[in-house]
Amino acid sequence: MARYKKQRKRFDEINVIPFIDIMLVLLVMVLTTATFVNQGIIPVDLPKAEAQKKEDAKKEVSVYINAKSEIFFEKEKVDLKTLELKLSAISKEQTVVLRSDKESKFQDFVAVMSILKKLNHEQLYIVTKD
Repeated sequence: MARYKKQRKRFDEINVIPFIDIMLVLLVMVLTTATFVNQGIIPVDLPKAEAQKKEDAKKEVSVYINAKSEIFFEKEKVDLKTLELKLSAISKEQTVVLRSDKESKFQDFVAVMSILKKLNHEQLYIVTKD
């Protein structure tokens, strides 16, 4: 009769699946809370500072090209030279929003883009319809 020695199974590995589950739950909680704080849903009473310097909000500047190929800076009708003067007077960090009618000449669009490139304006939005 041969005696068989009872062998014990050694645990050389650690089961990390429960750890991963806990970390994912914590991650979801942090992301959810961060989203609420970002959107202002959680009320926070902010402290006041002694020195109050309000920075001017960078507003957008709009340039329009209508179907008749007329160019407008904000609501003022301008030609290309006047547009260049007005765009050179604003900060390079200020956003320029370009709205061009689909029936306008492509050359007018290119001329406005050329002025913006010449003046090194990189904050540009071109508005389209979905």
